Amino acid sequence: MGSCTEKETQTDRKRHSKDNGKVSKDKDKLKTFTTYITMAGQVSSGSSPPLTTHILDTARGRPAQGVAMTLSKLDQSGQWQTVETGITNTDGRGGFFGSSDMWTAGTYKLYFDTGAYFASLHTKGFYPYVEVAFHVEDPGQHYHVPLLLSPYSYSTYRGS
Repeated sequence: MGSCTEKETQTDRKRHSKDNGKVSKDKDKLKTFTTYITMAGQVSSGSSPPLTTHILDTARGRPAQGVAMTLSKLDQSGQWQTVETGITNTDGRGGFFGSSDMWTAGTYKLYFDTGAYFASLHTKGFYPYVEVAFHVEDPGQHYHVPLLLSPYSYSTYRGS
């Protein structure tokens, strides 16, 4: 092992001190940035909506801003009923159920209007829309349904 001079040690301490200060400031900024706007236009501070999504346009390497979305729930007769609609924000994010009282167990479907999104970018896309159906067993949990999107492919998973 090599040894450090006192000057090198002081330089390292200063650098780490600056880095820790930056991390602390970043954490403070993050704490003040915990307001989420739900698709219904309601604002809830301090906690996220029980259902969120995040669309990343992997071909452009950017969030997919302005994607129209519809959340539906399967009713007892087997028909889809629209619950909420909205548009992704500048970070490609959206949240549903500003009031978690409406969030119940069942089968849901998120419809993403990818055709209109790509048309707005003057890009030809293969999929006119993407539908993701999923089952909610425990409405007390947070559900995150991300969408990785490009003109000729998409992928989704249950996020955190």
